[in-house]
Amino acid sequence: MNRLSPATSRRSLLGAALAAPAVAVGAPLLSATPAAAVDVVEGCQVVVDWAPITPAAGVTPEAAAPPQARVIRMAGTEFLQLRGAVTCSFTADAQLGTLPTTIRPPKLTRGVCPRNNNLGINAVRVEANTQGVLTVFGPQTTNKVTWIQLDNFSSVLR
Repeated sequence: MNRLSPATSRRSLLGAALAAPAVAVGAPLLSATPAAAVDVVEGCQVVVDWAPITPAAGVTPEAAAPPQARVIRMAGTEFLQLRGAVTCSFTADAQLGTLPTTIRPPKLTRGVCPRNNNLGINAVRVEANTQGVLTVFGPQTTNKVTWIQLDNFSSVLR
């Protein structure tokens, strides 16, 4: 088996790659914006901070973890991220909610989110369209979705 030791974890390898001298990796890093000039939060730039998702009819936000969305940028790539949880009673593809008006994906974007485990199925596909509508795909009358955890959703926007 080719396993990484704790000393060579993915995190430490990424850290080493980012710490490589600019001379070793080429000119683009030499002209990059200094880290102090960007609003860095845990290694990423927040483009749009956490904002509430408006739930669709029949979707109930968890009080302790209401559904929210944000946009971050890492290494020049923007990501849509979701967090929170909802309860629902989906027996077919359905609208989950609508993103805040400050977040409108430039293209259809999708991710996978955990759901109640039923008959060995424990995930649903969630898509965000250019109008900001979040849609859940996968529920069936024989396999009802009763809750969805959004924390797993992170999808490339641009």
